This record gives sequence, C-alpha cells and structure tokens, in this order.
Amino acid sequence: MEVRLAAYDRIVKDAVQLLRNENGKVGSLKVIGRLIEMKPVGDALIIGDLHGDLESLVHILQESNIFQRMERSESTYLIFLGDYGDRGSLSPEVICTVLKLKLYFPAQVVLMRGNHEGPKDLLAYPHDLPVQLQNKFGRKWTEAYDKVFEMFQHLYTSVLVEDRCLMVHGGPSEQALTIDDLAYAHKNHPRTEVLQDILWSDPSDSIEGTCPSPRGAGKLFGKDVTLKVLNAFKVHALIRSHESCGEGFKIDHDGKVLTLFSRKGPPYFNNHGAYLDLKLSERIRNAEQLVPHIHKF
Repeated sequence: MEVRLAAYDRIVKDAVQLLRNENGKVGSLKVIGRLIEMKPVGDALIIGDLHGDLESLVHILQESNIFQRMERSESTYLIFLGDYGDRGSLSPEVICTVLKLKLYFPAQVVLMRGNHEGPKDLLAYPHDLPVQLQNKFGRKWTEAYDKVFEMFQHLYTSVLVEDRCLMVHGGPSEQALTIDDLAYAHKNHPRTEVLQDILWSDPSDSIEGTCPSPRGAGKLFGKDVTLKVLNAFKVHALIRSHESCGEGFKIDHDGKVLTLFSRKGPPYFNNHGAYLDLKLSERIRNAEQLVPHIHKF
C-alpha cells in the first residue's frame, strides 16, 4: 500500500511540475496561459469524458494505435477534453494513466480541464474521487488527493486549432472573444464567469442567447452564441464533451457543435462511447464533416 501511494504521488508531482512550467512553446504547440494554439498540421486523437472508465480508455488507446503513431510523428497529438474521474471506481487509475502519457509524450499530449477538475467553488457534485482514493490508499488518501487537486489547477481550458476548430470541455462564453479571455479564464475566476461557462455550459437548439442551466452552473447557449464565438476566433466548429450521448456523440447548432462522450456504463446509459481521429490539415466547414472520423465502440 505504501509503495503504491509513493509511486502514485511521484507521478502526480512530476506531472504538476511539467504542467506548471509549460509556457511559450512546447514542441510545436504555442502555450498562452492555459490555452493551446495549434497549427493545422498533423493529426489529433480527441477523447471525451472518461469518468473512471479505464476499460474504454485502454480500448481507445489500443484501437487507435496512438502510441506507435506518436512515436513515429511529432505532429501526432492526443487531446483529452476533461472529466477523468468521478462516477467510475477506477478514477485513480484513469488519472494515473493519462498523467503517465503526458510525462512520456510531453509535447504531444494535451490534458484539458473539465467540470470535474474545477476549482473548489465549481466542483461537480457528487465528487466521488476522495472516496475512490480512500478505497485505494486507505488513511493516507488525503496526500494523494491534495496533489491531484493541485494538478487540476494546471490543466488547459481550451485548444484552438488555427482556421479549424475550438475545443473546450463545456461551452464557449460570450465574455470570451479574445485569446487572453480564454487563456486567463482561470486567473479571472470568479470575477468573470468565463471559466464557469467553459467548464459547465451546454448547447441548446431551442434558445437564442443564453439562459440558466439546469445543472446549477454554467448556461445553456444558443446557436447565435456559437456562431459569435466561432467567428471571433476565425474557426468553423466547436468540439466539446461534458454531455452523455446515446451514440457516443451528437451534433448541435446546425452542424457547428460536436459533442464527444467516451465513457460507457452506469450511471450513464449510452449505447456507445466515441472518440475522434482528426487530420488537422483537412479543411472543415462544420462539425458534421467530422462524423466520418468518429469511432464508436
């Protein structure tokens, strides 16, 4: 038990140190605050919510052959859209796996922040991770949790692929129309609602503008908000996760928003999980064009 905890702590500590120092350039990625800017070069494997589903994560990694692809090409990326833990009993193992991937491929793995990795005033409820860590590590679980929670604060809030797409966990924010608005949302929280919107919001095809979300945090946002944000950043699609989808993915706002959900099983009763294998050089007009590149399982 003690050895396992020491090894876990070391992995999380090393990841925190790595993430904290990422700024300016990381490989071919441009880092501004907690935003990643990417050129439309190479390819990216994009994974949605996992919520402790280690089986699905392993399936995706094996089926996509992503290890060999990243070793062959520095322009192959692995992007996680957030929500690594809670709900699934193997949340500590999922978190450990994605952090080891980051440590092994530091310039190619991008770890984004979901609402289950939020600041203390925005954490999802129920927050199962403390119980899961206690089950794994016993009385010293708080040591692991404190380090994991520190790591959450260094995760990325957005990825912008030039002339292609914007990636966030939940949704865009009408208050975030510049690079700095996105990049420093974490520093401006809670003075602005940008971070809350990014982590918690959901698209709706039945409204214009925004309205309060039934989740109790974030907002529902209409197609006009999506178009406003996409136009501001000169991109053509929004890629997000945050919502369970029966088929593992869904399209909203007349093809402008793609939602990916990569976890299977209770308490989510989707028939499939899904991930996106995207060639970044391919010009896209909308999210519907990405559907042939979605892999359901």
